[in-house]
Amino acid sequence: MGARANYVVMQGGSWTLHTSRWGAAGMATDLAYGPAAAIRCFRANPQVPAEQRTAPGGWLDDVWCEGAALVDADRRVLLWFSGEANHWVEQAAHRAVLERAWAGWEVRWAFDGIGDLHAYLGLGRAFVREPGFRETGSSFWEPPEGRIDTLVTVTGQDGVTGAWGSIYDVDEELCGGPGLPGHLPAGIPPPELPVMPTGGLHFDLPTRTLGIWTVGIVPGIHDWPLPGWEDWRLDFWGADHREQLARSGGSARFPEVDLRPELAAWRDRIGDPPLDPAALLALAVRAPHGRDDTVAVVDPRATVKHEAPDPTDEERAALAAVFATLVA
Repeated sequence: MGARANYVVMQGGSWTLHTSRWGAAGMATDLAYGPAAAIRCFRANPQVPAEQRTAPGGWLDDVWCEGAALVDADRRVLLWFSGEANHWVEQAAHRAVLERAWAGWEVRWAFDGIGDLHAYLGLGRAFVREPGFRETGSSFWEPPEGRIDTLVTVTGQDGVTGAWGSIYDVDEELCGGPGLPGHLPAGIPPPELPVMPTGGLHFDLPTRTLGIWTVGIVPGIHDWPLPGWEDWRLDFWGADHREQLARSGGSARFPEVDLRPELAAWRDRIGDPPLDPAALLALAVRAPHGRDDTVAVVDPRATVKHEAPDPTDEERAALAAVFATLVA
């Protein structure tokens, strides 16, 4: 239980590694007050001993790391990811705010998750990854009955492009390999998209090229090919869904999105008390566990609160101005 995060602060030619049991749950808000507040926040959380920074055991891995941020104050780079936002509109709101709150900085999303931070530090993307760390399985498709996570478009050997919706996210679909087009039914209309999906896959069968966009992470994406995709070329579009639209032959149509309601909701949450781990753990301990002889065990580290930012009046005013500009 938790929302584990790693933080890296690079300044003056050296770097420190920090960790938080609950930090990933509010990563975007911790970053929203700007670079100085974020650095203070990260340094206030437990620091990993220097001798463990360059050892895999000092870091969270792809399974346990639910968010991470690297602040390079020397080069003015922010590299981050978090699983707290599960919808396109949330991610778009985060990008809009951080681009302004970190004006003059290069703000990057870590599409490879913790692997991007390790690559930036020169540790290598496989630093905490064992060979075969990505799960693989068989591809399949089922008709979506609710939310569509991934828009799938396929250009066939005849040059005609069709579109389908999938209830699985991009990372899950990639685990199934390139057999998905063979499961897609012919003759059905393109999916209606009342909200934006979180990602898209475009299969170009004549050239065996896979186009991908996502607002999430795909561990291993920069070490293409992923298992099962050895005969396919990759076009990685980051978070830009327009690339898929341009190749869809009119079969795909994305909805217009107004970010203002999401921005206003986020603005109104700013200043809410941080997660109380003791209260959450108490609920978990009291929850039924299915067997009378089950004993709940609590890791003492889970009771350590996340040290959230303590913004100055000037930082609060700057963030309020950012929201005012975007919501207006």
